[in-house]
Amino acid sequence: MSVLLSVEPTACLPTLRLRAWQPDDVDALVAAHRDPALRRWLMTTIDSEADARRWMDEQRQGWAGGTRFAFAVLEDDEAGFGQPVGHVVVKPGGEGSAEVGYWTAAEVRGRGVASRALEAAVLWVLTERPAAPPVERFELFHAADNTASCRVADRCGFALEAVLPAQPPTFPTEGHLHVRTGTARF
Repeated sequence: MSVLLSVEPTACLPTLRLRAWQPDDVDALVAAHRDPALRRWLMTTIDSEADARRWMDEQRQGWAGGTRFAFAVLEDDEAGFGQPVGHVVVKPGGEGSAEVGYWTAAEVRGRGVASRALEAAVLWVLTERPAAPPVERFELFHAADNTASCRVADRCGFALEAVLPAQPPTFPTEGHLHVRTGTARF
């Protein structure tokens, strides 16, 4: 399945395009993952082209199996859509729920890319995702001290539901669980 989502520009922000990760995105993925601020929050480590290819294969398998819808986020500039500057994912769970996640490259952080891309992915699930049980609850997890992710969650209508205890080694610090119902919009 080939899905292409567009996010309209605003007065201050360019058009975004969300699409599946492609083999040509390897260099951009590796470069984004060199950022220490990004690495601090992610559970996945991508240090090489081989790591990036393995990660992209996992994303492709998720699309094929309907278990993980991972989008590369591209920003329009004067030359058109360049390399990915972010990632957003929706992972359907059981009983009408789905987990969402995202990250942005250092050069676009603080410009609304994550919140706009996350909203586009959620709306796609609610309105266009074919042949799937409906999702009524979206869950967003992040480290409690990741204030940028908290702001994105708030902007997209995800309410803080719980503070989760640390679970080392996988989750070394407390976390936040934000929830948005399928009818909530931002």
